[in-house]
Amino acid sequence: MYRLPCISTRTLLTRAAPSAVRCIAPATSQQQTRHAHAISNPTLANIEKRWEGMPPQEQADLWMALRDRMKVDWNEMTVQEKKAAYWIAFGPHGPRAQTPPGEGRQVFLYTMLGIGAAGALFGFTRYFARPPPRTMTKEYQEATNEYLRGLNVEPISGLSSDGYTGPGQVQSKPAGPQK
Repeated sequence: MYRLPCISTRTLLTRAAPSAVRCIAPATSQQQTRHAHAISNPTLANIEKRWEGMPPQEQADLWMALRDRMKVDWNEMTVQEKKAAYWIAFGPHGPRAQTPPGEGRQVFLYTMLGIGAAGALFGFTRYFARPPPRTMTKEYQEATNEYLRGLNVEPISGLSSDGYTGPGQVQSKPAGPQK
């Protein structure tokens, strides 16, 4: 939201004598200097191996302590603190963790099991399904073509046109022996 300066300030700047106007410099924020103490080496030792087993509250406390240490000049940080901060921020843990060994094989086997189950269900369904309807035989579809020619259906570019060579309604194989 835009606010106009107060009237007294505007009046002061436009009507007052130049000597009466005093410039007040805005308050400058001074750089904060933090002197966070160094984190002990035993706390940071083998952090790569201990991180996953640490309780979440302890992980958060350690990360906050490292974050406070990173706000100071990095030349004041110990090598252990730099390594721990980098590992916690970018290490292979949590969502960046490595896949467990054998996971690819397990995914492949479960995928093949799913495909096999789908194939078995399809075969079971086809085995117990009714035979295709009589309208799906080649003979019936050829008879449909003759019937449509007799009615002069699609006389310009279709089945009843001069020189038509397409299949018309035929899309099935000849009928075999009926069960």
